[in-house]
This record gives sequence, structure tokens and C-alpha cells, in this order.
Amino acid sequence: MDKYICIVCAYEYDPELGDPDGGIKPGTKFEDIPEDWVCPLCGVTKSDFEKM
Repeated sequence: MDKYICIVCAYEYDPELGDPDGGIKPGTKFEDIPEDWVCPLCGVTKSDFEKM
């Protein structure tokens, strides 16, 4: 699975880990994250992430 990085703060979204604190279960592909999810570090939206 592809990792994605926040272009604002460099947070890496790893699908294998998910974002449990943000309600995203491990194994969730970036494409399957709800559109209202935000970066857990800086709060920007999915549109501010790029595929690594």
C-alpha cells in the first residue's frame, strides 16, 4: 500500500498503521479515508497530502 505525506507538516500516513486516534483503522487505504479527515498533526485536509 502507498504511503502519503502531508505537504504542510511532513506527517506520513501509513495505511498499515492507519490513524487510530482519528478513527481510521489499520489497513485503511488513503483513498478510503473519509473526505472530512484531517492531518493529526497540523489539521489540513486530504487534499494537502501527496503520494510518496
